[in-house]
Amino acid sequence: MPKRIALICFLSLVMLMSVLGNLLVMVAVCKDRQLRKIKTNYFIVSLAFADLLVSVLVMPFGAIELVHQHWIYGETFCLVRTSLDVLLTTASILHLCCIALDRYYAICCQPLVYRNKMTPMRVALMMGGCWVIPTFISFLPIMQGWNSIGIDHIEERRHSGGSNTTSCVFMVNKPYALTCSLVAFYIPLVLMVLAYQRIYVTARAHALQISMLQRAGGAGAPGTSGVSADSADHQRNHRMRTETKAAKTLCIIMGCFCLCWAPFFVTNVVDPFIDYRVPDQLWTACLWLGYINSMLNPILYAFLNKSFRRAFLIILCCGRKRYRRPSILASGAACAATQINGSTHSSYTPPCGAVWLHSLLPPLCSH
Repeated sequence: MPKRIALICFLSLVMLMSVLGNLLVMVAVCKDRQLRKIKTNYFIVSLAFADLLVSVLVMPFGAIELVHQHWIYGETFCLVRTSLDVLLTTASILHLCCIALDRYYAICCQPLVYRNKMTPMRVALMMGGCWVIPTFISFLPIMQGWNSIGIDHIEERRHSGGSNTTSCVFMVNKPYALTCSLVAFYIPLVLMVLAYQRIYVTARAHALQISMLQRAGGAGAPGTSGVSADSADHQRNHRMRTETKAAKTLCIIMGCFCLCWAPFFVTNVVDPFIDYRVPDQLWTACLWLGYINSMLNPILYAFLNKSFRRAFLIILCCGRKRYRRPSILASGAACAATQINGSTHSSYTPPCGAVWLHSLLPPLCSH
């Protein structure tokens, strides 16, 4: 009985934190005008919506089955629930892949390249693809029974072996296991690793530039030109630190994603090739570890993203002034344009490397 109570408390905590956290992310972007200006945050809102649906439409039924040790909703709804599970978790993973690609273009490319690549139309198409592509490995094959072709004897063996006939078991043949795992995890994983590897290289180069600028600034002669150079170097340092911190933040998010989902998708590929001998307890543990990723994303935003953290505090503290972002126009001073990579950019349109998380550090113009 104590184990059952502990299990109920744990599952309830995961679902509650996932619902509240993802709702908070969506509300924060909707209410904060600065967050709405950043293209990447549209991916984040769509990701939060997918994670919210996982916590509302998928987790509760899995939790009920886990607590009661049997499925009480019938075979048809078992197929629907399984299809939703595959659809929403795959959509969540594809959103993380799109965010990584967006960051690659933003941090590793020139500003003009980023603006040409990540147009509003292309962002909308990428978001649409994150929702449409998963339907081809979820509802379509599962409702048609393509995932179980050729393994009917395995299901009969499980039932005759004394397993619970009222359980919602999702068994897949080798072609479906490989196709589903490639589309939902391995291909996005490779793209994310490549993108973040390039971002890491760029971040290291920026860190070297910061060091060189600081040394050069220390040797500058006093005077008006020296003050202007120091100001430009200071603004450039801010931008470079912002880009580097953005890369680190998203790498941590991706690392948590890998830790959460890799066990499930490794098991998903291995199981059909070892005659479906993976224990049910291991399947359940791997699946819920993946679900926990839907809870972790908003937590990571709150702790690692200053802009989201400020927006969360404004929402939770009913808009108290102490948490509000200072207005750029409050002092009546205009922000000076700065020279980055040979192009002039106003602080209202941050350079490509600082498009997302540009407010992790104080505004680039003085107040």
